[in-house]
Amino acid sequence: MSPRNPMNARKQRIDDLAASSVIVDDAGAVDEAPGVSLIASAWRRLRRDPVFLLGATITGLFIIVAIIAPWIAPHDPDARLLIDQVSRQSNPIPGPQDGFPLGADDRGRDLLSRLIVGSRQTLLVGVAATLLGLFGGLVLGILAGAFGGAVDAFVMRAVDVMLSIPSLLLAVSIAALARQPSQWTVIIAIAVVQIPVFARLLRGSMLAQRSSDHVLAARALGVKRSAIIFRHMVPNSLGPVIVQSTLVLATSIIDAAALSFLGLGNPDDAKPEWGQMLGQAQVYIQDYPHLAVYPALCIVFVALGFTLMGESLREALDPQSRRGRGDRHGIPSPHDHPR
Repeated sequence: MSPRNPMNARKQRIDDLAASSVIVDDAGAVDEAPGVSLIASAWRRLRRDPVFLLGATITGLFIIVAIIAPWIAPHDPDARLLIDQVSRQSNPIPGPQDGFPLGADDRGRDLLSRLIVGSRQTLLVGVAATLLGLFGGLVLGILAGAFGGAVDAFVMRAVDVMLSIPSLLLAVSIAALARQPSQWTVIIAIAVVQIPVFARLLRGSMLAQRSSDHVLAARALGVKRSAIIFRHMVPNSLGPVIVQSTLVLATSIIDAAALSFLGLGNPDDAKPEWGQMLGQAQVYIQDYPHLAVYPALCIVFVALGFTLMGESLREALDPQSRRGRGDRHGIPSPHDHPR
């Protein structure tokens, strides 16, 4: 038998395909999937990110405890319930006992209750300072990013001067100017330190928006400058600023604790605050280090929670940082597929 001709075999194959009932209407069709917004895409990554979940858990517990602190504290944080056990000569610090699992301070006040109630003051200082700093940064950032030219140069030079001074040193200098230390002096001092951070970040985002297609189209259509700024540029520039505010909350809490530790915070210890408790514990740090360890651990864990959550948010919302990392969160990155 002669070998089969390759050309005849190919022809026969083509004839068979033509004779068969092949459906070609759906050839090349691609299953359509609904579009996903940036926030929805970020959330799909974040809910599978263990770092974000850990930070969100720590932050959530801190906020819940701060809100319900007066109702879950075992005792009044200013009540000297163990004052009869305080002896300056032999036992100035009562140890753990029934009803007082962490013991008491040098005035007989329950340490656990003061830690729980102190979370509310710490959260108040951190949030208030961040909001004030965010507002001031928005004002300066909008002025610099929207107008440019001489306004941009003047604002940025002022911001550069503020950034050239170490943040803690600047906060201490501002708080020291107050006649009487109080909680508001700490809030204002920390807020002023955070203003240049927000201003520079928003200014950079708005400069990128000025050359975007939708802004150029709005200018070509004759839309007013104020409408372009507040309806197109500012809303599309707030994403990085909001993410940064989460990170700033962590530094605000640490700076507030530092100022209170230095005695520049609220002198009234009837309303405890973790930094204030840390400063008061220095007298007994050698013999009774737990008085400083407990508030220090609270500050560290809360700052860690905000930092982990903020870093995860920044990675999830930044397209550059998401490249090649989709598989880490269980979602393939579009850059991983071959073209």
